[in-house]
Amino acid sequence: MATTDRHAVPPAALALAHALTAAERGLAVIPLSRRKLPALPSPHRDEPQPAHCHGECGRPGHGVHDATTDPHRIRELFAAAPWSTGYGIACGLPPHHLIGIDLDTKSEAGSPHGPAALRELALRHLFTIPETVVVVTPSEGRHVWLSGPPDVVVPNSAGRLAPGIDVRGAGGYLVGPGSRTDHGTYGTVPGTAHLDPAPCPPALLRLLLPPTRPEHPAGGTTPPGAGQGLVQFVLAAHEGQRNTRLFWAACRAYENGIGETLAHALVKAALTTGLTEREARATLTSAARLTRGPR
Repeated sequence: MATTDRHAVPPAALALAHALTAAERGLAVIPLSRRKLPALPSPHRDEPQPAHCHGECGRPGHGVHDATTDPHRIRELFAAAPWSTGYGIACGLPPHHLIGIDLDTKSEAGSPHGPAALRELALRHLFTIPETVVVVTPSEGRHVWLSGPPDVVVPNSAGRLAPGIDVRGAGGYLVGPGSRTDHGTYGTVPGTAHLDPAPCPPALLRLLLPPTRPEHPAGGTTPPGAGQGLVQFVLAAHEGQRNTRLFWAACRAYENGIGETLAHALVKAALTTGLTEREARATLTSAARLTRGPR
C-alpha cells in the first residue's frame, strides 16, 4: 500500500530554495509558473491603458524587471506567488552579464539540431565553447551559460544564429535548474553545477550581436544576385522545416538591408516548397518586425 510522504517539500518552497542559492552566486531571479512564465501578473493588467512600466511603480508583476539578488525581496516575490514551481534567471545583468545559448535537440528533417549547429559554427569561426554551466531541459535541450562583457548588450533572438539555436540576452531570462514545469524538471549536466558562467568567446560574441546595417546611398541599387544564397536556402527546405528556413533567411535579408528587395523571391521560393502565400508573407512580416526591433 502506497503511503504519502507528509514531509514532502512543497514545489514553491523548493523553487524558493533554488532561487536563493542562485542569488548567492550573483544571479538575479524571479518566480515562474509551471508554464515557465513569470508567476506574478502585471499590476497594470486592469488599467484601460496599461502603463509602460518596468517596475517604477514599486509593485511586483513586471516580469524580468522584478529580478533581484536580494534575499528579502526574493522571499517577498515568492510569498506573493505561492503557486510558483520554478524560477527564472535574468540575463544581461551584473556581475555575470549572463548570455544563454538555447540548443534545441529535436532536429527537423535535413537540418542539424542545435548542438550540431553550434559545433559547425565553432569550426567555421574558430572558437571553442569553454567549460561552463550547462542546464538540461525536460525535452533534453541544453542551455549553455556564458558571461558577456559589461559594455556589450546581446539581444534575444530565435534562430538567427542558426536553426535550432535561440539566444537569451538583455531583457530575457533562463529557467533555472531545479525548476519544475508541466513537462518536467530542469537540471544541470553533471560536473557543471558548481561552475561560474565562462566568458563568451569573442568570435561567438560577434555572431551574437546584430550586424550593422549597410548604408545605401540615395538612389543606390542592390547588386544583382544579392541574397540568392538565402533563396536557395529556402528552396532546399523539406517538410517540417519550411517555415523555419524561410524565417531565418528573411531575418538575414532584413538585417542586411535587402529584405524588401528579396521579399518577392523568398515568397516565391516558399511557395515552391509547399507553403501558402499567406503563410509565407506572415513569416516575412514577423522577420521584418523582429529585425527592426523596438521603435
